[in-house]
Amino acid sequence: MPHAKRTENLDAIAELVSPFDMVALQEVDSGSLRSGYINQSRYLANHSGMPFWCHQSNRKVGTVAYAGNGFLSRFEPDMVVEHRLPGIIPGRGTLLIRFGEGFDGLDIAVVHLALGKRARALQLKFLGRELDSSRHLVVLGDFNTQADTPHVKELRETLALKVPTLGLATYPSWQPQRAIDHVLISETLQAGKAEVLDVAFSDHCPIALEIFLPAKVRLKEASRPVISVESRRTI
Repeated sequence: MPHAKRTENLDAIAELVSPFDMVALQEVDSGSLRSGYINQSRYLANHSGMPFWCHQSNRKVGTVAYAGNGFLSRFEPDMVVEHRLPGIIPGRGTLLIRFGEGFDGLDIAVVHLALGKRARALQLKFLGRELDSSRHLVVLGDFNTQADTPHVKELRETLALKVPTLGLATYPSWQPQRAIDHVLISETLQAGKAEVLDVAFSDHCPIALEIFLPAKVRLKEASRPVISVESRRTI
């Protein structure tokens, strides 16, 4: 429900993420009663100085809540693709951000998977089919399960992904005990420092990961505010 300190909390998050190059967001509000009809992805982009942002609206509960995935970046992608994930209860999605073309391109997939094991298994299989392992790939977000469970391991094997954040507990934020938020990266990418940020702005702690890109990966800096680029929606 609406909270008097919601804007104060958003400002604190914006300050936290402002030093980063790319930021993935899950369960951010698209603009409803609980957020004061603020699109939280747009708000965070504007207040953190990120020139590019995009947002995927997924689950609407009347006028009370409208949750989705968001992405903020200092670099402008070439394409944004929205995927609707399968499941018994609709309202889960993947936001795919694509930089460059061909084998030297970079794909970022922001995910928020289901709580239920059966639906989550379907969603992981879907991602294994839809995501492109021939490109440099980062899959990150709230998996609602550990990275060494059978279906996540199957995804990792299918797409040749490693888990530099393996075992980092993020939930609940006030006493982290479960490692259910992950950053999976292609074997072609090199990971640096991985850490959980000790803040309680949400019920999950955020994960920060340093990634070194191959020299052939070219990212175009977004020198002006960009809301989104060409978007393609899939069902």
